[in-house]
Amino acid sequence: MADQTIKSVNPANGTVIEEFTPHTPAQVAAAIETADSCFAEWRKTSFEHRAALMMKAADVLEANADRYAADMTAEMGKPLGQAKAEVNKCAWVCRHYAEHVATYLADEPMESSGQKAYVRHLPLGVILAVMPWNFPFWQVFRFAAPTLMAGNTGLLKHASNVFRSALNIEEVFAEAGFPEGAFQTLLIGSKHVEAVIEDDRVKGVSLTGSGPAGGAVAATAGKGIKPSLLELGGSDAFIVMPSADLEKALDTALKARTQNNGQSCIAAKRFFVHADVYEAFKQGFEDRFKRLKVGDPTDEGTDIGPLATASIRDELVEQVEKSVQAGASIFKAGNTLPDSGSWFDPCILGNAPEGSPSADEEMFGPVANLWKVDNFDEAIRRANNSIFGLGSVIFTQDEAEMTQAVNELEAGATFVNAMVASDPRLPFGGIKQSGYGRELAADGIKAFVNRKTVVIA
Repeated sequence: MADQTIKSVNPANGTVIEEFTPHTPAQVAAAIETADSCFAEWRKTSFEHRAALMMKAADVLEANADRYAADMTAEMGKPLGQAKAEVNKCAWVCRHYAEHVATYLADEPMESSGQKAYVRHLPLGVILAVMPWNFPFWQVFRFAAPTLMAGNTGLLKHASNVFRSALNIEEVFAEAGFPEGAFQTLLIGSKHVEAVIEDDRVKGVSLTGSGPAGGAVAATAGKGIKPSLLELGGSDAFIVMPSADLEKALDTALKARTQNNGQSCIAAKRFFVHADVYEAFKQGFEDRFKRLKVGDPTDEGTDIGPLATASIRDELVEQVEKSVQAGASIFKAGNTLPDSGSWFDPCILGNAPEGSPSADEEMFGPVANLWKVDNFDEAIRRANNSIFGLGSVIFTQDEAEMTQAVNELEAGATFVNAMVASDPRLPFGGIKQSGYGRELAADGIKAFVNRKTVVIA
C-alpha cells in the first residue's frame, strides 16, 4: 500500500503550502538503478570536468537564491535573511570543493620496500544522504559537493516537511548539467530508509539528525558492512571567564543561541559563567533577549520565526516546564505570539539542577540554559557532563585557560572567543552521542572513498 500524500505546512500560520505524492518502491528502485548506472561513467570523469559542473551549480544557487530561500522560510520558518545566507553558503561549499578536489584527492606517496608506493583515492558508488529540516540546503550541500566531486553519485532522503527544498536541490544539479542519476531526491518516509541502505548498489550512508535515527541507520549500515557518517544532536557548552570581553561574549552568545530560531545542532545551549562576571552577564543576556523580535519570518526585522512544527514547539514547552518544576528560574523575552502557527517566546533558564531537561537534554529552540560556576575546573567538568560532544566555546583572554579548554573539553570542536560555525575549510563533526566521522575540508571528501594502497615492485 502506497504512503498517503505528504503535506508541507507553513509553521507561521498552519496552512498547507503544497502536497507531495511519495515515491513508490518501484520508483525508488528505478532511482537506485539510475544512480548506479550513472556512477559507472561518472567515476571516470576528470576532476576538471566535475569541477566545471560544480562551479555551475554554485551559479545556479546564486541565481535562484531568492526563490530557494522563500521556499525554505515557508516550509520551516527560518528568517528570510538567514535562508538567503544559507543558499549563498552552499554556493561557497560547491566552489570550495571544485577548487580543492585535486589537492584533497591527490595520490599520497608512501615509503615501502617496493620501487614506488602511494595511496590513491577512488569513489565507492551510490551514497545515500538522510538529512534534517533545520538547514534544508546547507546540510545537503555539505554532503553533496564533496561526494559528487569524489566521483560518487548521491541519493537524498530529506525530512518530509521540506520536500520542496529537496526537489529544489535536485533541480540545482540538473540545471548545472550533471548527468542523469548523479543526484536524485527520494520522496520517501523514514520507514523506507532501511530498504535503501540494504540495497547492494548503495555503498554508504551519511545522516544528520537525531540520536535514535542515527543509531538505526548505523545499525543497518553495519549489518551490510557499509561505511556510515553520523552528525547528530548537540548541547554545546559556552564558557565565560572573568578575563573575557564581556560585550563580545554577550553578542556572540545571543547569536549562537537564537540563530535559525534556536534550531541548530551546534547552537550554544548550556552557558557556564564564572561567578565574578555572572550577574553582569545575566543582566546583559536578559536585556538582549528582551530586544528579540518574534514574528513573520519574511519581515526584514524579525529575529525569531516560528519553530518548524507544532510537535517541536510542544516538546520544547514541556522541557521548559519540567526544568522550572525541578527548580530552574525562568526569564521570558516577553513577545506577544500569534494565535496560529508554531510559536515560542525565547527564554533563559537559570541554574537548573542536574537531572532536569535543561541540564541533560538537547533543547531545540530559543532557550538558553545558564549556570554560575566558581572556577574554571568546575566549568570544564559541567560542560563535559553531557551525552553530547559536538561543539564548545570559551571566552577568555587567559592563554592557560585556552589551552586547558582545547585539551579537556569533550567535543569535536572548540572555538575560542567566537561561536561555533561550520566552514568548508574546516573538518566538522562530533564525539560521544553527537556522532562520528567528519564532514567538510579534506575529511569530508575522503569520507566515502576507497583509500587504495598501491605498491609497484
